[in-house]
Amino acid sequence: MQKKVREKLKNASLYEEVKNRLHKSALSLSGGQQQRLCIARAMMLEPEILLFDEPCSALDPISTYAIEELLEELKKYCTIIIVTHNMEQASRISDYTAFFYQGEVVEHGDTIDIFSNPKTERLSNYIRGRF
Repeated sequence: MQKKVREKLKNASLYEEVKNRLHKSALSLSGGQQQRLCIARAMMLEPEILLFDEPCSALDPISTYAIEELLEELKKYCTIIIVTHNMEQASRISDYTAFFYQGEVVEHGDTIDIFSNPKTERLSNYIRGRF
């Protein structure tokens, strides 16, 4: 079990930062470290799908980058679903995007197509910040 814990912490780019305090409270970690710890814990179950709701909200740019790099790596092993209002993040890390408005799927498709050639005025306005 300890070997698997170490492996998942390494996968989450967290092990080197916490290896000397593995038995201490996670509350002493930074927000970005806590987020990566949550991801490492979830990966212990080896899920087929992971759902993230605003995984980088309230994180600084360095922590956001670390989480995005981790998600890029994880999507090789499982399906990642991210709910975000951050259009830049969605365009950077997703392969497929669905745009919802008031509970309705307005548009969906390959991320590059969604952001470069929106088919609906609602999505076009949202991407351009006109909502």
